[in-house]
Amino acid sequence: MSVRTLPLVFINLGGEMLYILDQRLRAHNTSEDNSEKVLNDIVWTMFSKPFMDELLKPQQLYSHRTLKTVLTRLAHSSIMRLNPASMDRLYELMIMAFKYQVFVCPRPKDLLLISYNHIDAIRELVKDTPAVVNQVDETHRKIIEVYASSSEGEFQLLRQTLLIFFQDMHVRVSLFLKSQVQNPNGRFALLTSGPVPHRVDVPGLIRTFNSKGREVRRSEFPTGGSYTSPIREGSFELHGDRVIRLGTNMYEPYTIFLSMYNPSCNASTLLQTDDAPNLLAKEELNLLARLMGSMKAENVPGVETGFRISLFTTDQEEEEAEASGGAEESLCGVINIQAMQDEQAATELARIAGQFAEREEESDNPSSSKGDDLLAMMDDL
Repeated sequence: MSVRTLPLVFINLGGEMLYILDQRLRAHNTSEDNSEKVLNDIVWTMFSKPFMDELLKPQQLYSHRTLKTVLTRLAHSSIMRLNPASMDRLYELMIMAFKYQVFVCPRPKDLLLISYNHIDAIRELVKDTPAVVNQVDETHRKIIEVYASSSEGEFQLLRQTLLIFFQDMHVRVSLFLKSQVQNPNGRFALLTSGPVPHRVDVPGLIRTFNSKGREVRRSEFPTGGSYTSPIREGSFELHGDRVIRLGTNMYEPYTIFLSMYNPSCNASTLLQTDDAPNLLAKEELNLLARLMGSMKAENVPGVETGFRISLFTTDQEEEEAEASGGAEESLCGVINIQAMQDEQAATELARIAGQFAEREEESDNPSSSKGDDLLAMMDDL
């Protein structure tokens, strides 16, 4: 088991979380102040120096339960709130997105490029806040320093550790199912086409050499796929072209991203509207959107207003989800999120959210303390 896996897991899952939140905040025309505050608070906490220094120390990868606890605390470092059942759904989406990226990663070392794509996107999200950008850059430099000297064997061990971590996660996500990159049993499909990894020959040719090292014969064999020459290697520097798209935002535009890795998945087909549209495929993109836009708590003078988010239409659905035991017992199901707008339910939920809005007392400098709080929580795990 690799002891250098945890930082990459945390950065990539955190990046997937921010993709969802940013896309949904903009889709529902949330005020710029609230959107900026949510993203800045999460990124500030995620890349705080004490927390990242502790995270980068060699250590074993956390269990799913512990990792979800840390990510829940990260999500709640902003004015946004999720109930346990909603966090289960969000965690499953993050896990399956990163699992897909690890699964189709061309070579083990390219896990760094996936992580750098996430970091680049996070830097872009907070580009208007120089202090947070500097924090992201500092963490990026540390990541480069830690992994720059790693051998190919160490990267292979790191990838193997990730695959073991993901091996029992088979949540069916309608976005992946409709794009044909995931089978109905929840397992991803390995495609026999596309560019081969950097410094790898296109399969289909056997060369025979004599005892003196001279090539004496060539023969070809059918590969069963359509492979092309390798693409150029991406940049492993602080800034540069990463070349591969894995780790970029697959929700915007998601059809382009998925069709790149599944040639049989036609982007124009996914954009077509059927007579009976698949609401699940749309709702993967609308995660956190409906209630984030409709459940705004009433303004309370002198109190910071928070987003109270739920992914369920009724309290009964939420109670049933919580009673099922969370993500660890729902790995065989399809993520099913209500896609229909219900004005009456939204109004009632907004009223309840206003009545029970949390009144948390903030310190003089709340942002700077959130990373320390998260670090203290990790020490207790």
